[in-house]
Amino acid sequence: MIKRPQLQARNHVRRSGALALVLFGLTACLAIVPALAEPVLPGKGGARGVSPAELVASGLDAVMAPAVGAISLRNPSTPAPPRLQISEGELGRGETLARALGREGVSPQLVLEITRTLAPHFDFRSAQPGHRFTIVRGPKGELVNFEYLTRPNTGWRIERSGDGYEVTRREARLVPRTARIAGLVTSTLYGAIADLGEDGQLAHDYAEVFAWDIDFHRAIRQGDAFEILYERLYRVDPDGKEKYSGPGRILAARYDGAAGHHEAVYFETVQGRGGYYHPDGTSVEGQFLMSPVSQGRVTSPFSNARRHPILKITRPHHGIDYAAPTGTPVWAVADGTVVYRARMGGFGNLVKIRHRTGVESLYAHLSRYANNLKVGQTVRQKQVIGYVGSTGLATGPHVCFRLSKGGKYVNPGNVRGLATREPVPANLRGRFQAARDMLLAELDGSKVLARDSAR
Repeated sequence: MIKRPQLQARNHVRRSGALALVLFGLTACLAIVPALAEPVLPGKGGARGVSPAELVASGLDAVMAPAVGAISLRNPSTPAPPRLQISEGELGRGETLARALGREGVSPQLVLEITRTLAPHFDFRSAQPGHRFTIVRGPKGELVNFEYLTRPNTGWRIERSGDGYEVTRREARLVPRTARIAGLVTSTLYGAIADLGEDGQLAHDYAEVFAWDIDFHRAIRQGDAFEILYERLYRVDPDGKEKYSGPGRILAARYDGAAGHHEAVYFETVQGRGGYYHPDGTSVEGQFLMSPVSQGRVTSPFSNARRHPILKITRPHHGIDYAAPTGTPVWAVADGTVVYRARMGGFGNLVKIRHRTGVESLYAHLSRYANNLKVGQTVRQKQVIGYVGSTGLATGPHVCFRLSKGGKYVNPGNVRGLATREPVPANLRGRFQAARDMLLAELDGSKVLARDSAR
């Protein structure tokens, strides 16, 4: 603090006071600017953050700075828009819309409001696995809009209009055309597929097909080969012009690399509902997924003697650590019942699930739990049960994934040998073999197949 002499010229006092005001103003501005410039990132405190596009749409003048990946606001005097809660999901086997929305924290009253609004247009008793939804809620949980898709780009949309809602039909004529791509993994599978000019969604879908056979976080290596036969979807405009909409269903896939040789083909056991099968007719869907997260990297494998990064002592690490950004969704690796949901010492926020074979899965260091997740609740495979964090003894955001049987930990990397789902029914074997042979021939390229040729 600067002490002023008691006797001082009046004009000097005025100059000092003005300077102090300027310095105070500059200090306040410097304190405010970082808060204004900080973007709302996906996964911070909600189902999904508000994107730069949404900021622009809300009236804020946002600019993306590619060099540093930050968002700056040119109009800092404009108040921040209310935070939206955006949730996306898909109906599972035997699941109702009410249960699916309940997992996202949607109140029963709001679910009833949605179903009543759509009742004249769609009967949810005919809802099927694979139907997708997107719900946008305001800061108080009120419905902003809701979209329900029975097929890609086909469904209904509810939009708030005055005191009520407006329902619009979303329908696009999509033409599937078969394509084949093949390549070698460079740094990542996503990068290799992007280098071939295809959407990253195809890489995600490919990894989903082999999620029960390959841990893409630790097993894939540079030089591994992949082949994909899939549908490219084209939107047809009223004037007959076609525009590529994105990758559709994978029809056949092959992987050959460090994790072994794997093949899968798509086959419908019931019209309109199918799955992926190995060439011998067994399902690719095992009882346990190889990993509880869709993205991340292994920072610590299963070991009987690991030096603890915090305690600095050597002791067993009977799990696999997957590092991922805070807020990354964590899945249940198999159907089961939640038997523990609370904090547990060095594990931090922990979820434990008991499966029907007597195996228990454990997910530690979570930043938070999935909405409405409770002990005694039944969960299905790939249902989000929590989000990556760094609670407990952790040096950074990750999930420690463990499996135990009979009170003894087992290596999660060996879950591949556990039972798979039902194979192709015996009465459909002949039809399956014919479809398999045709798809694998197209995948090999031995059957002439022009890129984007119509099926």
